[in-house]
Amino acid sequence: MVHDSIGWGLLGTGGICSAMAQALAHVPGARLAAVGSRGLERAQAFATAHAGAHADVAVHGSYQALVDDPAVQVVYVGTPHPDHAASALLALRAGKAVLCEKPFTLNAAQAQAVVAEARARRLFLMEAMWTRFVPAVAEVARLVRSGAIGEPLSVQADFGFDASAFAPGHRVLDPQLGGGALLDVGIYPLALASFLMGPISAVQAQAQLAPTGVDVHTTFSLQHRSGALSQGLCSLRSTTPWRALVLGSAGRIELHTPFFHAERFLLVRHGDAQQEHHLPHTGNGYAHQVEEVQRCLRAGLTESPVMPLDETLALMGWMDEMRAQIGLRYPGE
Repeated sequence: MVHDSIGWGLLGTGGICSAMAQALAHVPGARLAAVGSRGLERAQAFATAHAGAHADVAVHGSYQALVDDPAVQVVYVGTPHPDHAASALLALRAGKAVLCEKPFTLNAAQAQAVVAEARARRLFLMEAMWTRFVPAVAEVARLVRSGAIGEPLSVQADFGFDASAFAPGHRVLDPQLGGGALLDVGIYPLALASFLMGPISAVQAQAQLAPTGVDVHTTFSLQHRSGALSQGLCSLRSTTPWRALVLGSAGRIELHTPFFHAERFLLVRHGDAQQEHHLPHTGNGYAHQVEEVQRCLRAGLTESPVMPLDETLALMGWMDEMRAQIGLRYPGE
């Protein structure tokens, strides 16, 4: 049963969970009901840090206690990549809807297990691909599908930052923690291309690997079922422009930086004056995916038509394929 106010539980206390706590404060009907960590002190510190925006937040010193909290209807999984599958399964088995941070899991096999659990229990599940719910990106998708730039031909997008100052044991460089550019930031250009150009039919990837074995500078080419061709770049060695270009037979769309939560884009149709569109997002941009989860729950949906589970499974499969091509395997695979 979905109430007027929907109680959210944050599974994790890292920076991404802080971003979600901030976003929840901007969404009518969303209530931060609880936070859970592997230690009570960390959960308490998190609740205290966000007390200005959220009152009466329950704190739990274990993930099990969080998912068992009756005030929680939706669990947001914000743990490190290798923990996503176990955390999502824990919440689903407790009967809770789940919004799971990207990358959804470490690999496609884990993703299939989580999706199967949600479908068997008829519970809502969605990958937290927040970018496609940001108003400007959603409008770009509408324009592309309406034929505003003719036949869609390609997406070119990049996301990279310089991680050279990070210690060798940092999460993004540690294979034990699912490190590497592809899973950490490559999912953004990959998912954008899939969103705008449709299902992918083939991939080709090349990468530079760190001494730890994870990829630190990766390029990939995509072939879509429609015939469109896309390119992506992700890096832990260079801070890239964070731009996205969408090409069509009759024009182009340029998403301003950072494309993953752009508020402006340029529409250029052949022979016409360019048009700049400004569609601001709410807060840090995460609120829009919260709104989608709550819309789906109130409508009785078990998945979002904007970020469907079959697409999540497909993207995880293509990242597996790219990792196979560049020679990146994680411990236990």
